[in-house]
Amino acid sequence: MTSEQVRETFLNFFAKRDHLIIPQASLVPEYDPTLLFTNSGMAPLKPYFLGIKPPPSERLVDIQPCLRTEDLDNIGDSNHHTFFEMMGSWSIGGYGKREAVEFAWQLLTDKAEGFGFDPEQLYATVFAGNEYLPADDETVEYWTSAGLPKERVLRRPAGENLWVSGPTGPCGPCTEVLYDRGLQFACGPDCGPTCGCGRFYEIWNAGVFMQYNRTGENQYEKLPFLSVDTGAGLDRITAILQNTASNYETDLFFPIIQTIETIAEKTYGQDPSLTKAFRIIADHVRAMTFIAAEGIVPSNVERGYVLRKLIRRSLERAEELEIHGHFLGQLAEKVIERYGDIYPPLRSAKTSIIEVLMEEEKVFAQTLERGRRELEKMGADIDAFKLFDTFGLPLSFTLSEARKRGRTVNTEKFEQQMSQQQDRARSAARKESYEPEKIKTAHTGAHLLNAALRRILGVSVHQAGQKISPSRLRHDFTFDRKLTPEELKQVEELVNEQIKKDLPVKAEATTFAKAVRSGAEAMFEEKYQKVDAVTLYSIGDFSRELCGGPHAASSGQLLKFRVDKEEAVGRGIRRIYATVEG
Repeated sequence: MTSEQVRETFLNFFAKRDHLIIPQASLVPEYDPTLLFTNSGMAPLKPYFLGIKPPPSERLVDIQPCLRTEDLDNIGDSNHHTFFEMMGSWSIGGYGKREAVEFAWQLLTDKAEGFGFDPEQLYATVFAGNEYLPADDETVEYWTSAGLPKERVLRRPAGENLWVSGPTGPCGPCTEVLYDRGLQFACGPDCGPTCGCGRFYEIWNAGVFMQYNRTGENQYEKLPFLSVDTGAGLDRITAILQNTASNYETDLFFPIIQTIETIAEKTYGQDPSLTKAFRIIADHVRAMTFIAAEGIVPSNVERGYVLRKLIRRSLERAEELEIHGHFLGQLAEKVIERYGDIYPPLRSAKTSIIEVLMEEEKVFAQTLERGRRELEKMGADIDAFKLFDTFGLPLSFTLSEARKRGRTVNTEKFEQQMSQQQDRARSAARKESYEPEKIKTAHTGAHLLNAALRRILGVSVHQAGQKISPSRLRHDFTFDRKLTPEELKQVEELVNEQIKKDLPVKAEATTFAKAVRSGAEAMFEEKYQKVDAVTLYSIGDFSRELCGGPHAASSGQLLKFRVDKEEAVGRGIRRIYATVEG
């Protein structure tokens, strides 16, 4: 069965059962500011499950493009990906657990309308319950009634079978289907369905039963109605049906890998040590093509940072395959060729996608070349920290280059120096907090400037870096063109209007999730997500931003704000120099 037939089988099965086929949502979430990217099929539908918006139908079905970065270190194994397509069916206040299980069993085992899997190779898992929520005994009964022996229905803990979409939101127990791929995939004689070796392959979350709304950690309230959300990874189902050893040998990926083979003049799978490099590049180029199609450009913050990271990880792996010269544009063309009929926006954005990827590729290639020259000068004693800190050379690249030359790198020394640098940064931050009078008005001015830019240029503008002195500031932000004199004047005037209003500056202790839901800006998102409490600074109703301070007591203390200069920093990043009197 081809991947196109998998898509058609899934959609048609549920359409015949009164499910409305809905179009894919954007990779950039419309309703959830806590997510950088749409990370599940359910994410775009949250307003329906919460009762905020009426759904177009009680029953829905779609195939939703998703992107996750939490599994980045696992990319290159047989089944983890950054970008993937989630086949999902939904019941919003309609049918419940019984129908969901019956539909799942029919779709998986029926040879006429479904995928025709052997029932003897299927297992199911259900939620075992915990101190906050009860066990899902109902679903156990429905599986056995459908035809699955009770010994193949496994009770699993919350970490595996309690589905949550984020820090808050709709959630509930889930039931997943495992497929036994056979003894050839077993890790040993005691291999069983709870083993993570890969023999027992999770192919479908056949039912997230959204009974609850998660309001905080270990805090749940019942939703007004039960909804059902299912999700099956297109890559995984296709791999089983095409009987491939991994997702990368399916017709979804292999055309991309064949193009890499041509560019690298190497054969995929011939050298096991290089297989991972092939897979990572194939995975990442698919993801970066879809990200760039959304109009996102590489930067050092938020979605742009994800794109930049994927590009640079791919270029590092290209070194292992001895790929020389630019190649991402050629691979992006293959992705667009493979997926363009299903996702037409890829074709319409083809030129800009390739330009964005090739420009970043060019910039990073220059970084690598400078780093390589510096490494050569170092002789036997390679200073990995200097190469990283001064020339932007990733440690992985330094290690690779050192191996080629028969040299070694003191990674322990590198980690120590990185730790010392972080300590110095923390000390500088503490010193700044002890001397608030020096820069507090400029700091508040930076928040006003960021908010003004977003109001004048649009909410896609985000801070991308900053440097503040007692009366001057340098502010980097995401934007793809030079500002006109009129726009700069509007920004300056808007900031000065807020100064004249003498708006109060208030600091509020809160959580990262709550702050982002309130519309707050957060430059260092990864840092803030790792701490329990953050400080949200509000300047009247004009600006809301997470920050470590210090700040003026009110905007009126700034007296006057002046834009001195605006310039480009890199592709998609602009810089403003400004003076604050106060």
